[in-house]
Amino acid sequence: MKRLVLLPLLLASPGIAQMPTPVPATAPAEPDAIPLYPDLKAPKGITENWVRFGDDLAVRNVTVPTITPVLPDPAKATGAAVIVAPGGAFMLLSMDHEGWNVARWLADHGVAAFVLKYRLNQTPADTAEASAYMGKRMAESLSDPSVPPTISEPRATLDALAALKRVRAGAGQWGIDPRRVGMIGFSAGAMTVMNATLEGKGADRPSFIGYVYGPMLARDVPADAPPMFAAIANDDSLFPNPSYALVESWRRAHVPVELHAYERGDHGFGMGKPGTTTMGLLPQFLSWMDMRGLLTKAGQ
Repeated sequence: MKRLVLLPLLLASPGIAQMPTPVPATAPAEPDAIPLYPDLKAPKGITENWVRFGDDLAVRNVTVPTITPVLPDPAKATGAAVIVAPGGAFMLLSMDHEGWNVARWLADHGVAAFVLKYRLNQTPADTAEASAYMGKRMAESLSDPSVPPTISEPRATLDALAALKRVRAGAGQWGIDPRRVGMIGFSAGAMTVMNATLEGKGADRPSFIGYVYGPMLARDVPADAPPMFAAIANDDSLFPNPSYALVESWRRAHVPVELHAYERGDHGFGMGKPGTTTMGLLPQFLSWMDMRGLLTKAGQ
């Protein structure tokens, strides 16, 4: 798969490879998208702005969050489910690269997937103006790698928790086990998954998480936190990591954690950057789920 690196990340990090120029795109049909809050309407004058980076669709100015089910063939279904949270600096969502493509791969391997389109910081409607704005915000946010990025979106955390509740409520409809509903997030999506994990309480948390190229700084981890699969490239130019403090936080809390620190891949490798071992990301995540018994069908 072709690697996508979002424009704001490129502007903030000159070391990241060149990428296609974003061009405005027509919003795709989303017939299976389920609103997380059926009564919520977009604010007056704000509409979603879709763009393409080469073949990959991304969206800005999301104000009405949804989940889109991508379900496995019933003959393959394991009963496990994963909510997929794309990244994009809380100003954009990489819907193809870190969303629908990931969900289709999981479904092909028997895991019910739900792509989360969460609410974002508002950006200018014009594509060129938005690119300049996002680049400036990213540069400011990442000026000190020893502290967490300053860009945030509390509504994204609420949307992630609402998505977990909605998926578990529909377990019978979708043929999934509500005790095996996890999340995987990429970059800002990883931060959203982490916030839902640490701010959710008890059964409201995901059952397990995949944390892909998010900040690796230490966090306070409760003893009942879910198991974590963490992955990052050692040459990540957005989140240079002098240590893997987040993994150590999980270890100190005596909660299971697995780390994949790839030699190369930079930031934004999605399902994998060809020519690097990041191509093993999703197979390794699936193997980890299998090791933990998350793919075992009822009755086996």
